[in-house]
Amino acid sequence: MASAPVYSAPTDTVAGAAAVPLGPGSGSAFGTFGELLQGALPHPQGDFLVTFPLARWATAVFHPEPGGRVRVRPAHKAKSRRVAEAVLAALGTPDGGLLEVAGDLPEGKGLASSSADLVATVRAVGAAHGRAFTPAETEDFLRGIEPADGVMYDEIVAFHHREVRLGRRLGVLPPLTVVAHDEGGQVDTVAHNRRARAIDAADREEYARLLARLTDAVARGDLAEVGAVATRSAEMNAQRRRRAGFAELHALCREVDGLGLVLAHSGTMLGVLLEADDPALAGKTEHIRAGCAPLGGEVSVHRSLGADDSWSPQTPPAHPAELEI
Repeated sequence: MASAPVYSAPTDTVAGAAAVPLGPGSGSAFGTFGELLQGALPHPQGDFLVTFPLARWATAVFHPEPGGRVRVRPAHKAKSRRVAEAVLAALGTPDGGLLEVAGDLPEGKGLASSSADLVATVRAVGAAHGRAFTPAETEDFLRGIEPADGVMYDEIVAFHHREVRLGRRLGVLPPLTVVAHDEGGQVDTVAHNRRARAIDAADREEYARLLARLTDAVARGDLAEVGAVATRSAEMNAQRRRRAGFAELHALCREVDGLGLVLAHSGTMLGVLLEADDPALAGKTEHIRAGCAPLGGEVSVHRSLGADDSWSPQTPPAHPAELEI
């Protein structure tokens, strides 16, 4: 396992003094392909997820302007506007500005598009005022906006998404490939979390065991065990929420000797997890595509972020794009 990244500390913004804008600032944040594991631990406020960082990003650019109003493009990104206002208030500046949010993370699919928008916004507004926020400071800005994924941390983390609080850092893995089936539609994350069924004591105990197994597996770089835990998480979720094509994807995973299934627990995607450097990757991908054809919907291919990757986009993404194999 690669060593954990070093997080940036705040710059020399003086506490109690209004920050002076330096000009346009930009920020980015990666999305996730659902979660390697999501459930609840056997204690109050034990809801958690384990992130699966994806090589797709949200980007934001903030243009400071005199006055107290923040405008956002596209206009429906109201939560991004709210977090920009919170950052400006914390910086003590009366200025507003234009916030432009883009990226290649489709909304409502379980790829953490909303969380990535918010984290990219925090970074962009901070950059425009000469401030780099720590992951913990970023959590503070997002808390109260909505449940959020832990995409402010450049590694796999266990994250208490309802409280917007880090649970534990797990580390990084080699890049992996996900061949995903999208059952269609969109899921509103806030509404989904509000109506989620309670998890009983027995399942909470199992989720605790799964988290311990996954923590050890990431530390060892044991991809087979990572896939086994992710599959079990998907199976447990399927008992509470029906998944179109679950049995078919499970069978396809066995047919191609995949590592396991990985699920967007509050989204519309379910994928087969494969090693990115598998010499038979192209053939396995096509086999899964063909097997998904009777299900309808769409099939897409994604790559996770790994130990030797840059965790920021090399070129600003502008629209959803599928990975070419």
